[in-house]
Amino acid sequence: MNPGAHYILSKPEPFKSILLQLQLLVEHTVPEAELLYKWHLPFYYLNGKMFCFLNFRKRFVDLSFIYGNELIDPEKHLVAGEGRKRLRSLRFDTTEAIDAEVVISFLEQAKKLR
Repeated sequence: MNPGAHYILSKPEPFKSILLQLQLLVEHTVPEAELLYKWHLPFYYLNGKMFCFLNFRKRFVDLSFIYGNELIDPEKHLVAGEGRKRLRSLRFDTTEAIDAEVVISFLEQAKKLR
């Protein structure tokens, strides 16, 4: 089994369901993205470069964009957090909090940047 997929399946609920839903959205929106495992996290690579990654953080899940600071975010969905200069994340603590349209919008923007 792919270590990135194993990471997702090994997390407790409700975080496993959040991770699975985000995995589905990434793979549906950017089917050419490749799921790999780096720094103990599931990373998606696009054209051989880091694109985004998933991260379980005790109370929420991050969908993080490597160059998130370049994404247009007028409604302030993205979180910088922890002194990040480039990295920006969408954070979710329930599956109901996931707005597929918002996630897809950021994935499409990030894809155009790469």
